[in-house]
Amino acid sequence: MITDGHNHTKHFSPDAGQSIEELVSEAKSKGFNRIGITEHYEIDYPEDGLNWMFDLNDYDRTFDQWHKEFSDFELLKGIEFGYQTHVAEEIDKTSMLIPFDVVLLSVHLFRGKDFYVERECYEMPAKDLHTEYISMMAEMCEKCDNFNVAAHYDYINRYTDKKDDFVTYDECPKEFDRFFEALISKEKALEINTKSIQKHREGGFSRCLPDAAILNRYREMGGKLITLGSDSHFPGTLAVSFNDAVEYLKSLGFTETVYFKDRKPYFESL
Repeated sequence: MITDGHNHTKHFSPDAGQSIEELVSEAKSKGFNRIGITEHYEIDYPEDGLNWMFDLNDYDRTFDQWHKEFSDFELLKGIEFGYQTHVAEEIDKTSMLIPFDVVLLSVHLFRGKDFYVERECYEMPAKDLHTEYISMMAEMCEKCDNFNVAAHYDYINRYTDKKDDFVTYDECPKEFDRFFEALISKEKALEINTKSIQKHREGGFSRCLPDAAILNRYREMGGKLITLGSDSHFPGTLAVSFNDAVEYLKSLGFTETVYFKDRKPYFESL
């Protein structure tokens, strides 16, 4: 079973509603041997009444307890940093404070606002919005070094109500090439986030799977590291649309994905 490398629990991610016990139970029932836990850590996130930063030493100790409690199942200790230009250096420093298996970087904010909460950005022309967002993804990978995975490059589309609003390579080829060049040169992985696929399907979007030209260009430029993550936050959402993603990657010629342990990539055949 391909590893689901992107999941959250209510113990450390303020927007999650599942316990570690529920998550592990679901993972076992679905045939997984391991999953990644990648709790949110947002430095200087806009005030919204939630605590987006946690005590890393407490997290480390808690994970030691989880490893003992679930000794028959492999839990990968991860974290998901929310990128902003002015916190790049702090992200790199913070990611080295405790030993992680995997570090994800994400862009959740657009001009200082989270798409999940503030959706005025969708009033912009889609091409302009997508171009600016992918530029931010590229900047993130250029400015940060101590990470393993660039998560959900298509987060920009997740909360739009425009059924044909879908980020494509042809909209912003220079920005995607810059993004991929940074990823590949630093040997970082590109995440296919299956929550995005599921949300598009549930919303009746005209397209659900990632733009083939994006993935083909990534591989053409030398990209080999692909991770899969469901970005689960609640019971019943682990590995959503995983089979669709696997079959789609195979149809495009990809033969393997990776997961990270002790910050090193391990390959799994599709």
